[in-house]
Amino acid sequence: MAAIARMRSIVLDTRDPHGLAEFYKDLLGWEITYQESLEEGGWTTVSDGGPVKLAFQFAPEHLPPKWPDPHSALQLHIDVTVDDMDLAERQVLELGARKAEVQPGTEDDPFRVFLDPAGHPFCLCPA
Repeated sequence: MAAIARMRSIVLDTRDPHGLAEFYKDLLGWEITYQESLEEGGWTTVSDGGPVKLAFQFAPEHLPPKWPDPHSALQLHIDVTVDDMDLAERQVLELGARKAEVQPGTEDDPFRVFLDPAGHPFCLCPA
């Protein structure tokens, strides 16, 4: 079956689109490729030049999910692959992430869960 569509972007709501874009720019080594002022809507995009972008839209009433609370909508989360888990953990904490209290990774799948500065969960996954 032929694809109906191609992935264009993943969009996260946030009260601070510029700050969250900086976080993910530094996490992924990407560049900010588009940025509006908050008066224009605050839309900000990061990309590595490929077809998929990560975008952030201004949502002044955004409430972060309370992961892993089953009564709170998770919305979505991002998994990233890293070569050195301990080094990557130190680096994301320096960028402003917080390590989640609940860590469901296992010996067979030793991922680690963090919360970005806006409270969205993301996982560091070993290569």
